[in-house]
Amino acid sequence: MSDAETLERQRRTRLVALIVACALFMSNIDSTVIATALPTMARDFDADPVRMNVALTSYLLSLAICIPASGWMADRFGPRTVFRAAIVVFTLGSVLCGRADSLPFLVGARILQGAGGAMMVPVGRLVLLRTAKKSELVAAMAWLSAPALIGPIIGPPLGGFIVTYLSWRWVFDINVPIGLMGVVLVTLYVPNIQEAARAKLDGRGLLLSGIAMAGLLVGLETVGRGMVPTWVSGVLLAVGLFAALSYWWHATRHPAPLLDFTLFRIPTFMVSVLAGTLFRVGVGAVPFLLPLMLQLGFGKSAAESGLVTFASSAGAIVMKPAAMIALRRFGFRDTLLVNTVISALLLAICSAFRPTWPAAWIYLALLAGGFFRSLQFTAYNAIAYADIPRERMSAATSLYSTIQQVSLTTGVSVGAGVLELSMAVGGHANPLLPDFSAGFVVIGLISALAAPCTLLMPRNAAEEMSGHHST
Repeated sequence: MSDAETLERQRRTRLVALIVACALFMSNIDSTVIATALPTMARDFDADPVRMNVALTSYLLSLAICIPASGWMADRFGPRTVFRAAIVVFTLGSVLCGRADSLPFLVGARILQGAGGAMMVPVGRLVLLRTAKKSELVAAMAWLSAPALIGPIIGPPLGGFIVTYLSWRWVFDINVPIGLMGVVLVTLYVPNIQEAARAKLDGRGLLLSGIAMAGLLVGLETVGRGMVPTWVSGVLLAVGLFAALSYWWHATRHPAPLLDFTLFRIPTFMVSVLAGTLFRVGVGAVPFLLPLMLQLGFGKSAAESGLVTFASSAGAIVMKPAAMIALRRFGFRDTLLVNTVISALLLAICSAFRPTWPAAWIYLALLAGGFFRSLQFTAYNAIAYADIPRERMSAATSLYSTIQQVSLTTGVSVGAGVLELSMAVGGHANPLLPDFSAGFVVIGLISALAAPCTLLMPRNAAEEMSGHHST
């Protein structure tokens, strides 16, 4: 391949990565921006504000049911076709959400929106995996790690700004021009690289995985949050766990299961999932704990809190050019090992934040935290697919995205649970700064557990992808 052809291929890969990243950013930010608008929407609907939580859980439920089927859909109809259709469905759901005049209408629109979002995330990643060469994958994945970090952080302050100065309907309407532009760009620039279709859809697996995901995610989302009685959360978790075990039994006997657990026999995929799950559980609590600590513990407004937390997003953006340098110099295993420890320490440092701290120190700690966490996600997302055969890429994206969704939701539940426990031990009804400190210490420790897991893969793992050659 000539230099001109190589440059053209790299340019197209970067363009595809940006298109996919924009779609994923739209999905990530939408899942958090709505939370700020719920009280205002409740007044317009003349509904109980507590009941408005169903607008969040309905979206979550739709994600839970649809994500496992994404790989089969991509193989059956082609990743570009499914990705483009997912953007259309998500945008249509956004339009309907913005026109809602009652809670039932909103819930139906959110279910439709969630179905589109569930397909956008794993199929978007699959599009990129089939477009990029292995040597280009780390740089491409760096674009995909930013939406996961930036969306949850800027979502709440953006929602607060929209609700305060515009109308809550703009929370959904801002997705429309982005979605329309995405459809055009996907049609023009994303290749439809399709592999041989898998066997027919595993219907029983879809049912069991849907029940498992719905029970576990909604149960984790509601436990200790006052949304529903505690026993309801317990039942949901029990049903979800039973369905998950039933699916595991089913998958070991099905020739082409929806979620293929035999992928765990591939060391790089197994380590990425195992270590990545522990790390994401810790990091998943940050968008919940940090804004609350700044507003309740520091007395900052929602807008002021948003400006502080944005430092993490800035760190994630700065990371992109550094990812390839670190991986080329140290390789995946050593980079992940050291970076896990650094990231965990920076999470734990947040436990020491106090209003008396100079603002520059807090910004620096959050900037560094965003940088190292983004590097970690980029490495996990890339090495997960380092040794996956091309014909199994769609199955890998379905399984990886499913576990990723569970781990991030678990992180929020862990953060909320530690906060509630610390408040109970301290004997006070409202969270104080020591309660938030306990939360950050716990999630830092959980993230640190990912470090020894990286030692399960060889030092020279995925050398073709990183460009690092051990001696």
